[in-house]
Amino acid sequence: MPGFFVIFLLVVLACLGLCLYALRYLASGRRLRILRIVFVAAELGGVGLLYYLFRTHQTDGWAGMLALPIILFLVGQLITLGFVVIAVLLRFLWCKTRGVPYSAERRRVLKNAVLYPAAGFLLSSYGAFIERHQTVRRDYVIPVSNLPPEADGMVIAQISDVHLGTYFSVDDFDALLTEVARGGADLLAVTGDVFDDEPLNERAAEVLAAHVGDFRDGIWYCIGNHEYYRNARPLVDRMQREGCVHVVRNNAERVAGRGGLYIAGVDYPFARGDGFYTQKESYFREAMQDVPAEAVTVLLAHHPEFIDDAATHGGVPLTLTGHTHGSQFGILGQPLFPVFKYTRGMVRIGENYGYVHTGNGSWFPLRIGCPPEIAYFRLERVER
Repeated sequence: MPGFFVIFLLVVLACLGLCLYALRYLASGRRLRILRIVFVAAELGGVGLLYYLFRTHQTDGWAGMLALPIILFLVGQLITLGFVVIAVLLRFLWCKTRGVPYSAERRRVLKNAVLYPAAGFLLSSYGAFIERHQTVRRDYVIPVSNLPPEADGMVIAQISDVHLGTYFSVDDFDALLTEVARGGADLLAVTGDVFDDEPLNERAAEVLAAHVGDFRDGIWYCIGNHEYYRNARPLVDRMQREGCVHVVRNNAERVAGRGGLYIAGVDYPFARGDGFYTQKESYFREAMQDVPAEAVTVLLAHHPEFIDDAATHGGVPLTLTGHTHGSQFGILGQPLFPVFKYTRGMVRIGENYGYVHTGNGSWFPLRIGCPPEIAYFRLERVER
């Protein structure tokens, strides 16, 4: 996630420069200097506070309520910057192609830029209060070589990155699980980062267990990084012992009644640098060590780079991941900030498929061009 913040900071600084320039059309002299000082203080203070809140993973309670207006303010500026850049480029191209000579009147684009923040604020408000709550359904058919006949036509639903807290309540979680069950899934895969608020985690675990009966093949869960941040590891360990929800963490289990179909799951690799790949490969080997060679396995992993391990193995035709939130900003179905190797949507490597879920909640309470989703995967047997 540091890469995202670097990109975000650079864009914010560019936006700050534009805004400081545009203020000259609103004031002059001493008043202009005061406006610029106030604007710089608000901008840098907001970015600094936001960075601290997310760096320390404080997005619940008062911290979450404080973060929302700061985010609307900053994202509104980023959108404004985009509008202005597009307007300037379009006018430049128009003048070049038409052979229009330079004129001071051309600077009206920047004079009118003081009106763009209204559009920026409206679009950021749409992302915070509308799109963030509009869950979409996505359906995929996954051809699987030598899939057990008992698993042919089986439908797996996936949710991910709920991030319980200020922006996603336990009641919201309950409603989401009900919606998933109505979609006709046989099995629900949850790929981490659900338990993200200590006061809510216990109740959310009870809600999750209460919905197990809604799915013929149960609910399967792999752990994410935020379960560690919010001290939810003991809760997940207890869920694993009780066995109502199938918790897969560096292990695999056969799906009862589905022939030789296994569900494997891996822990979240926190190591950095080369150690990340060593740890990731170790977790994958441990998860697969007891799976028969002829078995077909679906892998649950929070981090999307496990898609590569599954493809290399060859016996894992489908890997379901999350973590990236699809960058929460997109255009034409593509992530606006592709800071991960795999950031959003379906990845195909040979005959292996991997999916990066956009998430259902958010620690950054705003989505534009990247709505929350429920993904459904229908497994279909193909002969090779």
